[in-house]
Amino acid sequence: MAKILVAEDSATELHMIKDILKETGHEVITAVDGEEAERKARKESVNLLILDVVMPKKNGFQVCRELRADEKLKGLPIIMISSKNQESDKAWGLKQGATEYITKPFTPFNLLVAVKKHLKQK
Repeated sequence: MAKILVAEDSATELHMIKDILKETGHEVITAVDGEEAERKARKESVNLLILDVVMPKKNGFQVCRELRADEKLKGLPIIMISSKNQESDKAWGLKQGATEYITKPFTPFNLLVAVKKHLKQK
């Protein structure tokens, strides 16, 4: 299955997402802040990144922009997840290069549909 990097600073959310993905056979790598997420995205050979927006050190918007500027990673599917649920937040996330923007709270089903869709397209 796919190797997925999950960047989330909330231990509860991180554990939940990790469990959802592992149940479907994916390998999961984690990061708890924006800098760690960016570093691991560059170092590990991941198939998809699930990126929280509000995180310490660097927010998800900044990480997304940095990764999209990298020639090797500009095609990496990035699913942003956030409690920032205004249309303007979603538009801004997509403008930064996110492949998809999901608002919290989300269901395991919604997350898995997005993951499956973007792994297929890669």
